[in-house]
Amino acid sequence: MAEFKSDIQIAQEAEMLPILEVARRAGLTEDMIEPYGRTKAKVDIHSLADRPLRGKLVLVTAINPTPAGEGKTTTSIGLADALNLTGRRTMLALREPSLGPVFGIKGGAAGGGYAQVVPMEDINLHFTGDFHAIGAANNLCAAMLDNHIKQGNALGIDPRRVVWRRCVDMNDRQLRNVVDGLGGVADGTPRQDGFDITVASEVMAVFCLATDLMDLKARLARMVIAYTYDRRPVTVADIHAEGAMAALLKDAIKPNLVQTLEGNPAFVHGGPFANIAHGCNSVEATTTALKLADYVVTEAGFGADLGAEKFLDIKCRYAGIRPSAVVLVATVRALKYNGGVAKSDLGAENLEALEAGMPNLLQHVSNIRDVWGLPVVVAINAFPTDTAAELALVERKCNELGVYVALSEVWAKGGEGGRALADEVVRLCDEPSDFRFAYELDDTIEGKLAAIATKVYHADGVDFTSSAAKQLRQLEEQGFGGLPICVAKTQYSFSDDQAKLGAPRGFRITVRNLKVSAGAGFIVALTGDIMTMPGLPKVPAAEKIDVTPDGRIVGLF
Repeated sequence: MAEFKSDIQIAQEAEMLPILEVARRAGLTEDMIEPYGRTKAKVDIHSLADRPLRGKLVLVTAINPTPAGEGKTTTSIGLADALNLTGRRTMLALREPSLGPVFGIKGGAAGGGYAQVVPMEDINLHFTGDFHAIGAANNLCAAMLDNHIKQGNALGIDPRRVVWRRCVDMNDRQLRNVVDGLGGVADGTPRQDGFDITVASEVMAVFCLATDLMDLKARLARMVIAYTYDRRPVTVADIHAEGAMAALLKDAIKPNLVQTLEGNPAFVHGGPFANIAHGCNSVEATTTALKLADYVVTEAGFGADLGAEKFLDIKCRYAGIRPSAVVLVATVRALKYNGGVAKSDLGAENLEALEAGMPNLLQHVSNIRDVWGLPVVVAINAFPTDTAAELALVERKCNELGVYVALSEVWAKGGEGGRALADEVVRLCDEPSDFRFAYELDDTIEGKLAAIATKVYHADGVDFTSSAAKQLRQLEEQGFGGLPICVAKTQYSFSDDQAKLGAPRGFRITVRNLKVSAGAGFIVALTGDIMTMPGLPKVPAAEKIDVTPDGRIVGLF
């Protein structure tokens, strides 16, 4: 069996360009960037404030994730390299990985093989300190809220109705629910509290959706953090915390410039956790790239039913942008898994299972085209075990829907392996489209949820628990009914039951909790068994991560 280099080996062997050279390739001058060492930089967004958006936006999304892997980020990076290789001025905009997932499940979202962004270890670990700033801003708000209660509670905040949670960039289930303020009068007011992982915080969502620094401050000010004894919402502005929080984030909001293995410019900024926070890189990164490049490749987290839905119905609505084309990533292996094959058996040809798993891909394709009105190409992320018969089956089924299938070999070949995909993307970008949202804002909360559930998930409808129904009425009474909806559900299924693979039918979505993220500008609907602090698996990825005596990191794949 052939030996393959690990992702980190490939990344560590890469000869990176000085960041100033990468900046020049992006059309940035030295005075527009703030270097963080030799291979990273922040971009001064203020120097580009008056530039128009000129590029065409390409959204990369995928089928529902499986243990077999799909390769959205790898495909995004390889596509950007391929577009540059074929003479199209292209930038990449990706989410930042976070420590929680890194030490929990895998080594982040920096791509793989010969389609990666570098410096890989920095990006997957502390990077430029953005997540520290987000956590600090979040916890400053928590400290000022509890201090307000301690110092006389002039606003009449009910400690039992504090909805603001602290956060930490580590996936620690032990912190989901805590009791704090113990120890006596001098140590605060005892109350039940809890932590979220930083990437699931509302500050992360605000950070990603803000259009500039002042919009960031205004969004922070609107965040609802608690309710009074008479059930009135209390905001960050009420405790006068927005200025200091914005000050902590003033540098973090500037997009981070790095490079692909082929030396092409890439923004890695904001994003993770498509279930709760937002699931895509920041608006600032996307729009800055659109000011600089002819084509911008970006990625939405998880499957298209989560990440792409939020990208299209929330981010595009707020940022005033729209994709010119969508790339839907799948693997033969993942489709066979959807067809009932165990992970250990995915290497063997199985046309029957592949055909049984195809409805997952085909439903995502039809959603992109028929719900949102966008042109789409299917990118099959190639594996050595894929057979000609399996690839032909995928191509035939997609062609029956009038959709082109491109074999992407970027993992093994970098940009060279994405030429066919790049050419099809450019062709689609020149096609007319009829972009529309899955729902209109003037519909009711219930109506918007029903639209997402029936149109995107293909559910029969939506049910509300008694507490969720009560929350719905309260949100409408408080004037939040006109906001878009951010549905939090399992990423592994179109349904809210992760075991229902493929394209299930005959199910309903159960909403168990509704809460407003007024700063981000959406209502979060929690469905099924969703955690904002998931916890580590039985064998965390951290067990394999180490550092050598000379300071070289190993095991971060």
